[in-house]
Amino acid sequence: MFWPMFAVAVGFLGLLVLGVLAVRVFVEAERLGRQVTDSARRISRAAEDLERAATGAARSAEAL
Repeated sequence: MFWPMFAVAVGFLGLLVLGVLAVRVFVEAERLGRQVTDSARRISRAAEDLERAATGAARSAEAL
């Protein structure tokens, strides 16, 4: 009777460890998602700034 109970306990502990690891992966995936979103916003802002600067430079070049 000891071995079946031991096997159930080890199985339960294994599921518990997998659950904890799944939660950690989920938290890190959300953090990565926030970082990607932030980076995409910064890249978009930089692209808009570059476009504005290029437009201004083109206008200055036309005036010459």
